[in-house]
Amino acid sequence: MALYPKAFQSLIAHFSSLPSVGPKMAERVVLYLFKQDPGKLQDFAESFEALQELKSCKRCFHIAEGELCSICQDAKREQSIICLVEEPLDVIAIERTGAYHGLYHVLGGVIESGKNETNGHLRVSELLQRVSDEGTEEVVLATNPTTEGDLTALYIKKKLEPTGVKVTRIARGLATGGDIEYADELTLSSALTNRRQI
Repeated sequence: MALYPKAFQSLIAHFSSLPSVGPKMAERVVLYLFKQDPGKLQDFAESFEALQELKSCKRCFHIAEGELCSICQDAKREQSIICLVEEPLDVIAIERTGAYHGLYHVLGGVIESGKNETNGHLRVSELLQRVSDEGTEEVVLATNPTTEGDLTALYIKKKLEPTGVKVTRIARGLATGGDIEYADELTLSSALTNRRQI
């Protein structure tokens, strides 16, 4: 690393900290950026700055530019159905299918085996409040088909039981151990269409 100027070293360290980006890949990215014209670099820098203006939607916790995300602002969405997902990338993956037209709730992760159920970071109480306040008729559990995703889905189902709301789980068109964000549109669409009550 001493071969690089401090600005290079700093950027390489930042890129290396990203998921699936190792030090060699980070070096290549920084060298690529170095070769770009100043205008392109300025656009790149402005895009990073714009990230600071994004927020979590106050209603569903998806990515938003204002108080509410574009999905929560859309009056044409089916307001009585909430699809519970782990992360915002799952919302984007499901939206690409065009098979779902309800609302979302981003949980913010999953219950890890052997750890405190909510771990203080999962938005379970916010989901329960929404179901109570918004007249929700169905909650679709779209956690990943992993051990942690299944554990989380069962936990949420138990929490929702007293509300009397219908609880369904997306069908197993998804491979066990897979991530929703990497599933193709056809598989996800089938999983949503064939969801079952649990």
